[in-house]
Amino acid sequence: MDLGLKGRACVVTGASRGIGAETARLLCAEGADVLLVARDEERLNEAATAARQAGEGSGQVEILSLDVTDEDAGECMLATAIARFGQLDVLVNNAGAAQWRQIDDVPDRDWYVQYELNVMAPMRAMRAAAPTMAEAGWGRIVNVCSTAGKRPSAAMPEYSVAKAAELSLSRLFADRYAKSGVLVNAICPGPVKSEMWMEPGGLLDQAQEMTEAGSREEALAEAGSKRPIGRLAEVGEIAGAIVFLCSERASYVAGAAWSVDGGTVQVII
Repeated sequence: MDLGLKGRACVVTGASRGIGAETARLLCAEGADVLLVARDEERLNEAATAARQAGEGSGQVEILSLDVTDEDAGECMLATAIARFGQLDVLVNNAGAAQWRQIDDVPDRDWYVQYELNVMAPMRAMRAAAPTMAEAGWGRIVNVCSTAGKRPSAAMPEYSVAKAAELSLSRLFADRYAKSGVLVNAICPGPVKSEMWMEPGGLLDQAQEMTEAGSREEALAEAGSKRPIGRLAEVGEIAGAIVFLCSERASYVAGAAWSVDGGTVQVII
């Protein structure tokens, strides 16, 4: 299926690994021009190489080393995309981080950190990008949220609250810009076998410690067993849904919060 993304100019945050890197790779495979944004320049270069290989030279691939929580990050991403590609058509707000702990163990500072990363950063990016997209009459914005934003996780309290706010923010921008041809949606993954989960010290190791599972394999199996589908998501399964929402084929989807979670959150909205 042709997703109609060839020549579209895209920005993906948190693009140095995991869902962001795979989203950038799939966008490039569709012939899009992609600006990969993250803080780690070395990892960005690795992700950019993989994206170029997927695109086989059909689109441009650029990187921008940037902290998305900087107050001018939105304007910086927009200006860079226009300088490199001449326009901005697609924005994927994917940057994020989480850890497992109980609500009583979360210091005040970390509540603010999650709010900056999951609410203020995407808000600033959308505030910069959406008017330009509206002027052109076409745009796609996808905010990578979480099932924790729909059903709070007791093990990730500050993350859950921030993701719920990001869902509300997504809906507000969707309502504001839909008639201008700019479609804003959210994706809500459950646990994903990305670096955030699988790297040493990541969420899998934290889950093993909190649940007293005997091994990483047991902790992974236990986490998967909580999903009706019986396993954690692969990175590509989330990225594929994101790329579809970025495409021409999602031309009547606005203000949605798609659960891509193996059936974890048992609601039908």
